[in-house]
Amino acid sequence: MSQYIKWFKELGMEDVDQVGGKNASLGEMYRNLTQEGIRIPNGFAVTAEAYRTILDTNNAWEKLHAQFEDLNPDDVVQLQECGKRCREIIHACKLPDDIVAQISDAYEALKVEYGEEVTLAVRSSATAEDSPKASFAGQNESYLNIHGLDALLDAYRRCLASNFTDRSIHYKFDHGFDNMKVYLSVVVMKMVRSDIGESGVMFSIDSETGFKDVVFINAAYGLGENIVQGSIAPDSFYVHKPTFKKGYRTVLKRRLGDKVLKMIFSEGISQDNLSVAYTKNIDTTEEEREKFCINDEDVLLLAEYAIKIEDHYSKQAGYQKPMDMEWAKDGVDGHIYIVQARPETVESRKEGRHLEMYHLKERSEVLLKGQAVGTKIGSGKVCKIVDASKLNNFKAGDVLVAETTSPDWEPVMKIASAIVTNSGGRTCHAAIVSRELGIPAIVGAENAIAMLEDGQEITVSCAEGETGFVYEGILDFEIIKTDLSTLPKIKTQIMMNLGNPELAFSLASLPVDGIGLARTEFIINTSIQVHPMALIHPEKVDEQTREKIMQLTAAYESPTSFFVKILSEGVASIASSVYPDPCVVRMSDFKSNEYASLLGGEFFEMDEANPMIGFRGASRYTHPNYEEGFALECVAMKHVREEMGFDNVILMIPFCRRVEEGQRVLEAMEKYGLKRGESGLKIYVMCEIPNNVIQIDAFCKLFDGISIGSNDLTQLTLGVDRDSEIVAFDYDERDPGVMKMIEMAVEGAKRNQRHSSICGQGPSDYPEMAEALVKLGIDSISLNPDTVLQTISHISELESKHH
Repeated sequence: MSQYIKWFKELGMEDVDQVGGKNASLGEMYRNLTQEGIRIPNGFAVTAEAYRTILDTNNAWEKLHAQFEDLNPDDVVQLQECGKRCREIIHACKLPDDIVAQISDAYEALKVEYGEEVTLAVRSSATAEDSPKASFAGQNESYLNIHGLDALLDAYRRCLASNFTDRSIHYKFDHGFDNMKVYLSVVVMKMVRSDIGESGVMFSIDSETGFKDVVFINAAYGLGENIVQGSIAPDSFYVHKPTFKKGYRTVLKRRLGDKVLKMIFSEGISQDNLSVAYTKNIDTTEEEREKFCINDEDVLLLAEYAIKIEDHYSKQAGYQKPMDMEWAKDGVDGHIYIVQARPETVESRKEGRHLEMYHLKERSEVLLKGQAVGTKIGSGKVCKIVDASKLNNFKAGDVLVAETTSPDWEPVMKIASAIVTNSGGRTCHAAIVSRELGIPAIVGAENAIAMLEDGQEITVSCAEGETGFVYEGILDFEIIKTDLSTLPKIKTQIMMNLGNPELAFSLASLPVDGIGLARTEFIINTSIQVHPMALIHPEKVDEQTREKIMQLTAAYESPTSFFVKILSEGVASIASSVYPDPCVVRMSDFKSNEYASLLGGEFFEMDEANPMIGFRGASRYTHPNYEEGFALECVAMKHVREEMGFDNVILMIPFCRRVEEGQRVLEAMEKYGLKRGESGLKIYVMCEIPNNVIQIDAFCKLFDGISIGSNDLTQLTLGVDRDSEIVAFDYDERDPGVMKMIEMAVEGAKRNQRHSSICGQGPSDYPEMAEALVKLGIDSISLNPDTVLQTISHISELESKHH
């Protein structure tokens, strides 16, 4: 008698042709990773041989073959008719007795393991699935919460028929598979009750940028289908792998999703009076939306699973093999299970060391924002599609605008120049497919359908970080392509300036020696948005401001922990992109007018006639008006270095006017647990005031290095307010007086064996300034990301000239 059942413990990746990718991978993990502490629900595969036997004994092959004779898969009507007839042929097949008996025995064995009441997940596993060329994601059906033998056999037959859904037929044509030679195996496993728990998708790589040092996790309430369909924006989390492996257990960063729906089971009588559990969506409560649906402990357990799974598959492959996994948390037993793992198919296929940077050359009115998928830019005319019947109106090069997309839409998605959806997160169907196709998409752009008109010209930009922008009109953009393997090696360290944590992962592939200036202001301005003192002293602001602060900080233990968490996660994201290379983080350097524009700022800031040389930088840190705010910044930095493990973070003090002031700031930092020299902590000072240059020896005694801020140094050497337009003609960083100041600073740092660097705009804008700095032998030059590549080539020529 043929063996039609294979238990997970008997299966591995070598069995794909018998049981399909999904089953083979579940078996591989069950067999090898259960002892590593990863929970995989037990189950069995009904093999592809059972599928062939059923078609043989029912003489179904010729009937199926006939349906494909003159099929043009791009003719939607013809495709629908062909699919419908094929599925009817399968539904009419009688299941041979020995196959029924074997399925029944295996089901009984699962009841012995999990109890009489165990319910089942019954899922298709195509034999060509998860081949390196195609992911087959979402092509076949799954049936959940199945109970009883009749319901199980019914779900099994439906899975077989789903080998001929319209989308599956089209997908096979697209990827060069013969519809008659892709066989269907079926997974039968213990149902993880995430309908009363949570579920999600995770990748052992950043799915947008290909940054390999993080695990990216999505999570939502209820069954995972909403995340895949894109009907909600899930919560998302990142964990940094290298520090995690060293024993630091923290979340790198997080984003609260709306999670407006939760998919649960509703009992229903299906056709043929068999009880198949239907699913339905219910609205989540206000309270559920305002908090993260899983806690940090869950996130870290998932990260551990993802790292172990990636390590296992990488060891087998002999190279790093990023994985795409589905997980579910059971609301009955409280445990988290992995219910699927497959190779990540997009980022991991990219060819080696080529870097493509998209760059908008002009901007216009921003019409919408959402989550960016990929890092490209696309433009064209809007074509809104509200349901599948409108697909025929779509023309190549249009921008597809929809509520969400489904696998049936892939033929038009292929010819779109960009995609914009109202709902969804970065692992929904629209995001996965546009990533595979390499076209820019913005998901979760709430009012896209209402805001955009058919035929309207727009530009979709995903090249500005995690937030994607829809601009009015067709804008000009450029693509800068670089072959990184041809870039010369140089002696001068090239670092980059970066303030926006959202851009960090996409810039991680730039060949820099670290980050020379990470500005905390950007994070405070865009993510925190509140004046630090207003978070510490809510009693000093008015009612209205207090309410806004309560709203912003609702998901956190307290307003101050909100500040510490967001600042530390922002800084850690930037530091992770260059880890273990150094990341120089500058403590806040807002001017009083900039601080005043933060929420609640007006209650703590005075009006100054000339804020450029007023209450800013180091002078604030030990002043009663801001001291408590600085203490919070220090708590966040201590957290980044000691709890999160980013010991590559070097701290930097801006606008330090006098040596005594430097002394006071260092004492304050020590009081807040940041002692220079302890746990390898280095503290630099900005060199941007003539007094820093004149007293360079004294400043070098206090600090580990200097970073020349050429913008402020120019302003104060030439006496030109850099905020004033009328005297802008006198502002020139290449003035001999300014260059002399820079020369004295670099020589002073060398004389005292201190690190010297420059992080102002100068060397980014003027190649001759970079040349002078190389001649002086400066240790590092920190540039804006878009000028890094050409500066490296330029400095390489200079170095060979000067040696």
